[in-house]
Amino acid sequence: MIISSAFLWLALSLPAPAQTVVKCATLAPEGSTWMRVLTALSKDLEKETGAQLKFKFYPGGVAGDEKDVVKKIRIGQLHAAGFTGVGLGEIAPELRLLDAPWLFRSRAEVEAVRSKFSQELNSAVEKGGFVLLGWTDLGSVYVFSKNRISAPEDMKRAKMWVWEGDPIAGAAYKALNVNPIPLSVVDVMQSLQTGMIDAVYGPPLGVIALQWHSRLKHVYPIPMAQASGAMLISKKFFDTLPPAHAKALLDLSGKHLKNLNDLTLVENEKALDALKSQGLDLGSGASFDTLKTFEILGASARRGLAGRVFSQELLEKFEKELLVLRERTTKKT
Repeated sequence: MIISSAFLWLALSLPAPAQTVVKCATLAPEGSTWMRVLTALSKDLEKETGAQLKFKFYPGGVAGDEKDVVKKIRIGQLHAAGFTGVGLGEIAPELRLLDAPWLFRSRAEVEAVRSKFSQELNSAVEKGGFVLLGWTDLGSVYVFSKNRISAPEDMKRAKMWVWEGDPIAGAAYKALNVNPIPLSVVDVMQSLQTGMIDAVYGPPLGVIALQWHSRLKHVYPIPMAQASGAMLISKKFFDTLPPAHAKALLDLSGKHLKNLNDLTLVENEKALDALKSQGLDLGSGASFDTLKTFEILGASARRGLAGRVFSQELLEKFEKELLVLRERTTKKT
């Protein structure tokens, strides 16, 4: 009895295992699908590691624009983040090819190409000092505007927003001969309210989550791109984790982010329907000729970015793989 009491006293007197907190930023607002999935990820991670590893999230852009977040991760103020293509470009410019204008026609094409060239893409992330926790499909990127846009040339009359420092969207607008107004993403809502801009771009779910839709009336029906994002963690921080914790983090992130992508696909479709039911007009103009025009413009924009943002070699690999995928799809149908 004395011995067992001694062991009990010793156990109670030992310090609890230290808890490691992954400080993670995201533009996703509190209460959004993204945050619900990330919260579930953190709970599962805490359970799997015996409460020794969990996330602390900074949602809704409170940690700043994505460029600010990258800087904070590099100096250790943050450890991880959910990034859109703009943030990914600050870390691994090659990844911006996934957001290239009028390149992909569907999410399935994006997934197939990411899988085919996973080694190249992961190497680019690690070279930038990060580890990939998982891809996030943000959805089809549409142009939303106050005034109707019925054809590509109508965009020249819009006060079009472009994410400040985003070469991909900049190249798309250059191909359209549009002079957009560069702003940080956190300044968009105020600029819509003041009339500084009257057109934005983004996936439907994101536009609703950020409340931009409340200032707009029209949606152009042809997507500009299939937006890819990713959740990344500092490699320096990741390498400090015990191997079992690192594995749990990778496994659970992959599982939950795949679920997020499936939910995002469905909810983007529902979001577009909701916008239409609230009175936003999904215009016409998605003719075969117009689609071909955009694909030609997209090829021109990508050529202008090759060698500057991503390599010509990787661009050619992507385009070749897409031709193979489309030929295979055509044969099946």
